[in-house]
Amino acid sequence: MALAKKTMTLNLTDAEMTVLEELCAKKDLSKTSLVRQALRLYQLVEKRMEKGDKLFFEDEKSKEKAEVMML
Repeated sequence: MALAKKTMTLNLTDAEMTVLEELCAKKDLSKTSLVRQALRLYQLVEKRMEKGDKLFFEDEKSKEKAEVMML
């Protein structure tokens, strides 16, 4: 059974649209698929942060870590 879907209009700057299109090409995804994946990722990060977890990037070579600050 297919889930009900809703349509929305998204206004992006030229720079934002360029980033979206470049990511779509790089990942071989449609704009819709990429935005859906971004929403799922953001939701996952939010849930983990609500539990008190932190998000870090780690440099593979130096092992230096930098915390990602979310809004």
